[in-house]
Amino acid sequence: MIKFTKVVAATLVGALLAASAHAERVKDLASVAGVRGNQLVGYGLVVGLDGTGDQTSQAQFTIQSIRNMLAKFGVTIPANVNPQLKNVAAVTVRADLPAFSKPGQTIDITVDSIGNAKSLRGGSLLMTPLRGIDGEVYAIGQGSLVVSGFGVEGKDGSRISVNVPSSGRVPNGASVERSVPTNFSSEPYVTLNLNTPDFTTAARLTDGINKMLGPDTARAMDAVSIRVQAPTDASQRIAYLSTLEAIEVQPGEAPARVIVNSRTGTVVIGSAVRVTPAAVAHGSLSVTITERNDVSQPNALSNGETVVTPRSEIKVEQPEARMFVFNAGVNLDEIVRAVNQVGAAPGDLVAILEALKEAGALRAELIVI
Repeated sequence: MIKFTKVVAATLVGALLAASAHAERVKDLASVAGVRGNQLVGYGLVVGLDGTGDQTSQAQFTIQSIRNMLAKFGVTIPANVNPQLKNVAAVTVRADLPAFSKPGQTIDITVDSIGNAKSLRGGSLLMTPLRGIDGEVYAIGQGSLVVSGFGVEGKDGSRISVNVPSSGRVPNGASVERSVPTNFSSEPYVTLNLNTPDFTTAARLTDGINKMLGPDTARAMDAVSIRVQAPTDASQRIAYLSTLEAIEVQPGEAPARVIVNSRTGTVVIGSAVRVTPAAVAHGSLSVTITERNDVSQPNALSNGETVVTPRSEIKVEQPEARMFVFNAGVNLDEIVRAVNQVGAAPGDLVAILEALKEAGALRAELIVI
């Protein structure tokens, strides 16, 4: 067991001052295992709408929800009565419950229409239980909605919408009723999970912690997880983790990758991309076909008829293809400069990169998304 003392704190502070300027904090590289948020979801009703709620003739579940709610207050609606409530909308309510949330704290909630309501502007969410994946109620939501969108509709059926009026938020609209149990201080160690799996970063982070806190304090489990010994006392562990998060480590370099978005033509080239010696010639062939009609009119003294004759013009253009050479080990700046000199468009650049990859000259992973 490690006891967090002032000596250890002073050692860590001194090491932080000597860290590299290009290093990054552990807080930005990794997260503590078990310290995470949880998603909550619920079903509720928004009332007080100005005639923009669900068309209950089509959204039968809204009527059923109203019947069930009124029955709890002792109000019974006859079975043969079909209420037409245009100021009510059935909605889903969702929220993220942060780690270590305690009963009595409030969290923001998002409300989305699930029926055919035109707008939730001006509505209020009735008390809605929010449940976790285990089915337990962890929060209760209620409050007035803030809707950024709005819609205007004319009598002829025309309609203009700005943003999304069928969705809104309630700031601090849910009160936490139950905390999520964690094993934060039950184990004699904490596990740091890297945000991006990388063996080099895991090894450097492990070495950095061991140099500051002593050998065998940290142990890399794989390319993501590093297990670090920690005090079991809750107050000491919090201070210990605060210091661990401030340690600066130089992460490993990202792998050489070229990312291509085939829909937008966006190309992102990583700094580690290299090209072996290769010559590239890229040109485009443009074929233009123009169709028009000519009128043939005979002489006034002849007995001919006026006719329309089609006429086609075909034009082929092929601009001069420029060739450029990649020398061995060229970097990102040289690749971009060479491609820009020939005026290649994003689509042309994708074709060039794919050809280089097939030729074995592109030392990078080509990913098309």
